[in-house]
Amino acid sequence: MRAISQDVHGAPDVLREVVLPRPVPGPGQILVAVRAAGVNPTDWKHRTAGFFVDRLPLVLGWDVSGVVAAVGFGVTLFKPGDEVFGMLPYPHGVGSHAEYVTGPARAFAAKPAGLDHVQAGALPLAALTAYQALVDTAGVRAGQRVLVHGAAGGVGHLAVQIAKARGAYVIGTASAPKHDFLRSLGADEVVDYRTTDFRDAVRDVDVVLDTVSGDTRVRSLDVLRPGGVLVGLLPGTDPEEAEKARARGIRVENLLVEADHAGMNAVAALAASGALRAHVEAVFPLSEAAGAHALGETDRTTGKIVLTVS
Repeated sequence: MRAISQDVHGAPDVLREVVLPRPVPGPGQILVAVRAAGVNPTDWKHRTAGFFVDRLPLVLGWDVSGVVAAVGFGVTLFKPGDEVFGMLPYPHGVGSHAEYVTGPARAFAAKPAGLDHVQAGALPLAALTAYQALVDTAGVRAGQRVLVHGAAGGVGHLAVQIAKARGAYVIGTASAPKHDFLRSLGADEVVDYRTTDFRDAVRDVDVVLDTVSGDTRVRSLDVLRPGGVLVGLLPGTDPEEAEKARARGIRVENLLVEADHAGMNAVAALAASGALRAHVEAVFPLSEAAGAHALGETDRTTGKIVLTVS
């Protein structure tokens, strides 16, 4: 099979197309013929410096949408020919930027019939991150006020939609050119972080989803109600953060996304109903993975980037 691999860490040009043996599904696993696979910031972080998975050579990719080609012993959820999508176990189950990949059957869900593979391949990691942050961790419910930082990004734009589907009032931070996009997703308020300190525009928030960290994370404590929840996707670095949060009765959580069969089924249901849709900024063939990484690293994209496999 063809795959995109790297032998060293570095710039996008370390990625190259190679031929590898087709994997064989073990007990509890399925073999998926990949049709599309999302590219996420964690991919270029691992390409550059190893991050959580510091082994070489390395085939990147956690998002996958495709067709079941074979099943291992004990698998009852899927049969060959089924269309599925899911996130390989993060971080060590990496490897979807290839023609075939194996993964636990319960890391996948049935792909909704109305969702094409590009859309499905864009969703898993980012949508699971948003769902696990807002629903599983913060317990967002109708009527609550939710602030999403980086609301036009891969996780952010999906978080806006998930929070709206829960009946929340949603506020997003993003640069001005992306405000109309966020309103089209249902955002009730949008703040331009380049010109406005969000603390001057936002008050009495129940939940903050912070995809940015740094000073943004610490300042977010000032807009949360006592008893509110801040969910961060990157570790905090301010030594005074914990003390400040305790003084105001705010719960702070750091989330690392997990493979999740129930979560994928929830994502699938939202997508099937039309309540959740990934905005795909660009689509690249598998052979042009380096170009996808280079585009993503500009930090100027909206939504997701997807690789396709013919």
